[in-house]
Amino acid sequence: MPRETAPSPGINKKATKKVIAMFELLIQFLSNTGYFLADYRHIIMLVVGCTFLYLGTAKKYEPLLLVPIGFGILVGNIPFFKGFGLGIYESNSVLHYLYFGVTSGVYPSIVFLGLGAMTDFSSLLAQPKLMLLGAAAQMGIYFTLLGALFMGFLPREAAAIAIIGGADGPTSIFLTAKLAPHLIGPIAIAAYSYMALIPVIQPPIMRLLTSKEERLIRMPEPRVVSKKEKLIFPIAGVLLCCFLAPTALPLLGMLFLGNFIKECGVVNRLAKTAQSAIIDTATIFLGFTVGCSTQADVFLTPKSLGIFFLGSIAFSIATASGVIFAKIMNMFLKQKINPLLGAAGVSAVPGSAREVHLMGLREDPTNFLLMHGMACNSSGVIGSAICAGILWSFFI
Repeated sequence: MPRETAPSPGINKKATKKVIAMFELLIQFLSNTGYFLADYRHIIMLVVGCTFLYLGTAKKYEPLLLVPIGFGILVGNIPFFKGFGLGIYESNSVLHYLYFGVTSGVYPSIVFLGLGAMTDFSSLLAQPKLMLLGAAAQMGIYFTLLGALFMGFLPREAAAIAIIGGADGPTSIFLTAKLAPHLIGPIAIAAYSYMALIPVIQPPIMRLLTSKEERLIRMPEPRVVSKKEKLIFPIAGVLLCCFLAPTALPLLGMLFLGNFIKECGVVNRLAKTAQSAIIDTATIFLGFTVGCSTQADVFLTPKSLGIFFLGSIAFSIATASGVIFAKIMNMFLKQKINPLLGAAGVSAVPGSAREVHLMGLREDPTNFLLMHGMACNSSGVIGSAICAGILWSFFI
């Protein structure tokens, strides 16, 4: 019988080293996974992202905004090992290049182009006095500016936070990119959150500040606006507004360009593209990258909490200012204005106009306020862009 030979001690040592090396590689791999790197801040932000997705899909609160933002929050808060070029704040990452459209103001300007191509200013031209309600609603911006300065924010930061009072996400992002780019994430999330929560925030304020008799006021049918007026308006608008606030050119120039393309009737292909493919593409990238910018270690700070608090105050003051100013106007007008329309003076298009219309229908199912609300809404868009330009010129 051949004698069995014992394994060589050298072979055992080599096998042991291989096992140890493989175990070390496994430990190294596990230590680089998101499960190992995650902390409570990532969990908080993932819950926030899921909440946005729930509100956008189940509740249908501004889904075009909340769905890409919510998914971006999920992507932006998956923990990763720094240095791989993955995060939105790493200069060599794909997300960082996409984010350039936010920090440079490109995406907001493109959104304004599409918004102009989608907007019919007929209701505003038929009732120019409603433009005053859009201007009055901007008071939320200036009250919030004072509040942010009082809370200790730097002047440029306070100006960027204040624009949340205009209830215009692209305008908030544009101004923040110019004045306080480190606050883009919290300011954008705050602005879009309150835009999505219009059905929750605005109705109690409208009911509190108006009587049943005021809510029942019927608005006259707006006059028919001629084609010539519609063509002249974007030209006159860009000249008047941008001579007043040249720094608003990137937003208002694109807004009125889009509207002129729509109204001139000779470039229908461009108008349809601006109304659909262009604004949809910009909205996807804008929402997604803004969501990704809420990286937990950058986003969850005491400043972010202060911004959310000031944002809620700003939006509430803007709504109340519009309603109160409508009541003041009624003191001097023979043909009274339904003061609910003042709430549509914020530039959350078309959410606030729709909410005003729904509240009017609850009081009187035959009282249709949607087109009148759109007049205030569209003037609010212009007003908030002008305010952003003014603030930029002061604090640059």
